[in-house]
Amino acid sequence: MIIFKKSADLSEYLLQQQASGRTVGFVPTMGALHAGHTSLIALSKADGALTVCSVFVNPTQFNDKNDLEKYPVSTDADIELLLQAGCDVLFLPPVSEVYPGGEDNAATFDFGYLDTVLEGANRPGHFRGVGQVMARLLSIVAPQRLYMGQKDYQQCMIVRRLLQLTGNTAELIICPIVREPDGLAMSSRNRRLTEPQRVLAAILYQCLVSVQAQQENGSFARVHKECNDLMKAKGIEPEYVSLARAADLSLLTDYSPGTPTVALIAARVGSIRLIDNMLL
Repeated sequence: MIIFKKSADLSEYLLQQQASGRTVGFVPTMGALHAGHTSLIALSKADGALTVCSVFVNPTQFNDKNDLEKYPVSTDADIELLLQAGCDVLFLPPVSEVYPGGEDNAATFDFGYLDTVLEGANRPGHFRGVGQVMARLLSIVAPQRLYMGQKDYQQCMIVRRLLQLTGNTAELIICPIVREPDGLAMSSRNRRLTEPQRVLAAILYQCLVSVQAQQENGSFARVHKECNDLMKAKGIEPEYVSLARAADLSLLTDYSPGTPTVALIAARVGSIRLIDNMLL
């Protein structure tokens, strides 16, 4: 695995590889890697791509600076995991390489409705930062394929819109959620949970299963209340339990048979904010 810290060096190397006929697959991450991330690398390698992973904790997408300060960083362990996964290239840049003109001067994009609901409503400015960092990383790596995890479903929709806005022809491949045995979606934030909190965190997945189980004959209003009541009873602070059209995240007030739908949930277990979703 080759490690690059300078964007110009990485771009030059990848241009040479593509000129020789290689397809580039890109897995952008913020580090604190786990099996969910390595599953993306495995899919890229299975597609025969020269696989590039970036590890960069993007400061512009944290609306809560305390969250940025507490975000887990484990660079040495990340490198070891990427080596084991067979990653070809690691991009490990400082902030100055991603934002050479300064964070305040990075390009911004209008994501419209997508930036006003769910995560957009609960984390103002978050997707502005996602758009900034992804636009920059995509310009540096210039991949043919972009691999992202379904766990951050709304972020995937934002990036899909970014590709459209910028005319980028990279193929976005949204990959299945990797879960722990009790259903908890793998996330870098999970390592901040205490042992009792970790047990409680599985309730988010249980709520999604309940939403799925009642889609044929149930009322979403009823299961919505059940999920919120359950989380509150266990000391979890719910932010939303929602249904939306899978295609565009238009919110639904009830089940819509025949419409591809996604159930989405966000809640705080202690001070740690977790999200999850399930395609119905």
